[in-house]
Amino acid sequence: MLKNKTVILGVTGGIAAYKIPNLASMLIKQDCDVHVVMTQNATNFITENTFEAITSNKCIVDTFDRNHPMEIKHISLADRADYVLIAPATANVIGKLANGIADDMLTTTVMACTCPVAIAPAMNSNMYNNPIVQNNLEKLRAYGYTIIEPDTGFLACRSVGKGKMPEPASLYQYIERELAFEKDMLGIKLLVSAGPTIEPIDPVRYVTNRSSGKMGYAVARAAMLRGAEVTLVSGQCSLEPVPFVRTIKITTAEDMFNAMTSVSDEQDIIVKAAAVADFTPESVSDKKIKKDDGGLTLALRRTKDILKYLGEHKRDGQFICGFAMETENMAENARKKLERKNLDMIVGNNVKVEGAGFSGDTNVLTIITENSELELELMSKFDCANRLLDEILRLRKG
Repeated sequence: MLKNKTVILGVTGGIAAYKIPNLASMLIKQDCDVHVVMTQNATNFITENTFEAITSNKCIVDTFDRNHPMEIKHISLADRADYVLIAPATANVIGKLANGIADDMLTTTVMACTCPVAIAPAMNSNMYNNPIVQNNLEKLRAYGYTIIEPDTGFLACRSVGKGKMPEPASLYQYIERELAFEKDMLGIKLLVSAGPTIEPIDPVRYVTNRSSGKMGYAVARAAMLRGAEVTLVSGQCSLEPVPFVRTIKITTAEDMFNAMTSVSDEQDIIVKAAAVADFTPESVSDKKIKKDDGGLTLALRRTKDILKYLGEHKRDGQFICGFAMETENMAENARKKLERKNLDMIVGNNVKVEGAGFSGDTNVLTIITENSELELELMSKFDCANRLLDEILRLRKG
């Protein structure tokens, strides 16, 4: 997703510098062109050779180094850069940038950049909380820099507090969010549900379904990377949280109904990808549960129909997409649900088709609207999510 993108990693004199080669490697694996610019103090923690071996680019430290092509290096790098991340960022470099001081290769390069710049402070807690440092960070925010909040944990000074640089995987997510996709969903609010609901029978037993949440999480991630403001209502599943997304955790169908309807009026697009139980056990009592020959007989009541409610209360300009998990007559059953629930789109998913279903990483979808039916080939759930969003955006514009 980062092919042909150029990223500058600025490395300053903090012990966390030893983690940045891992970040550089992550970027290289995504076909990103990575250039590392270090302060002189950073070379006390890690060498230029390490970064050069990983990136296949010369690591720049000295502003006046003549061992490179005849060009003004900090200007040529700045012109090519799509993103700059300074990590770890010391109080010294933060102060320089906030006050317009450009006295080394890193600060000079950053001053010449017009692309997005992110700063990941890493230092002792007392230094980080110093009003001068906080004021400098506020200045940089006002100038449009992204400030990546440090973690709280065990620091190099052997104290515990805020000031720890986030792990490389977390830093990578900031770069990916900025560069992976064009921001064609910027300004759009999207609500998506994912995962199973769980209906308790008693303190030990419950009724649920096989939903993994993977499709809904893929939609949330794809929309976030395309610039949308995403709210994810998630049942209990074992997936990694989607970064930069507001996540509301739920358990029962009633929880999901309440969570989705409480924020639905604010949304431009709603995608209900969760598999919600149609029935839930009544409150448990001796009269409503019978055990016969080892079996269990329950008194059931129907859960609220979330999609139907959203369709009936759809506001002007709002787009609602549902999912129809079917085992037979998929298109016919899905189209009936589209009409009955007043939806703009429904995505048919025959869980018996090879490569489709809940637990796998691929899917086979059919996108159905009032006047069209688009069958997608087998592809990853993330690719499915992007094709789905493409169709939603096309129909909203039309």
